[in-house]
Amino acid sequence: MMSGTDMNFAIRYLTRYSYDADVVDNLNALRVKPAANGRQRCDEFGVRLTPEVRLHHHADYFGTEVVEFEVSRPHRQLTIDVRARVSTKSPGEPPQATWEALSEPSYRESGGEFLLHTEDAVGDPALAELINTTRATSNPLATVMLISELIPDRFEYRRGATFVDSPIADLLEAGAGVCQDFVHLGLCLLRHHGIAARYVSGYLFAAGADSAEESIEVDTHAWLEALLPLPGRGDPVWVGADPTNRGLAGENHVKIGHGRHYADVPPTKGVYRGVANAELEASVTMTRLERTDPASIARS
Repeated sequence: MMSGTDMNFAIRYLTRYSYDADVVDNLNALRVKPAANGRQRCDEFGVRLTPEVRLHHHADYFGTEVVEFEVSRPHRQLTIDVRARVSTKSPGEPPQATWEALSEPSYRESGGEFLLHTEDAVGDPALAELINTTRATSNPLATVMLISELIPDRFEYRRGATFVDSPIADLLEAGAGVCQDFVHLGLCLLRHHGIAARYVSGYLFAAGADSAEESIEVDTHAWLEALLPLPGRGDPVWVGADPTNRGLAGENHVKIGHGRHYADVPPTKGVYRGVANAELEASVTMTRLERTDPASIARS
């Protein structure tokens, strides 16, 4: 059971597609359900569609729940209404093992594909300078913290500066981007230093613990998790860090899933047949709740 330091949130993720002509065979995959793990519990989750069709659930390669559906008949509108209730707690203190621990075979095995470069900007002097700047730290945790602070120092958070499929070269050139760009750069730097790292998709209650706001409009968010060895013996642990917000991920971060990069965990992805343009409206509302008994949620 989680302790009295839990945070409790209600999440509504509403997406509306409007098409200017009939479309058919509209196939979609959603990765929007809060994950269940050691610091997070999803108490309630549901998806309502208009038009109504059958939903199919499965876990992907990385363990993220995927909700898939197909609207085969002609339609000009599609509404996806996702609602969830989730409890989180603060993560424990991150370990401060030495650099030597990264060379242990057990660490390399645990890191697996998250040690491999999936994106790079070979020969870019700006990237080379960032790699060099983040090299001389006392331990892997210090590098994670440095990268989480250095990226927002060097790059402006600016919507529209990049696109959903932009490589990190675009961020380096523009000097600006959004959370997924910051995470992709962070992953690149950590992997250059031999630290396994993965991309995390989720929600962030950005009002902060001291804010009086109980319900806010947010976007889906991205941060990273770095695999850090424990001092002495023991399995390494994944530690969340948010380079958009200059620090470690906490109880206001609600994880959906992880992968090597954004393409492994997009919140929504779909295709349709038809000669039509689509207009998208999407909103995410997070509401901070008082501590809630899961049994009372089931009865509501």
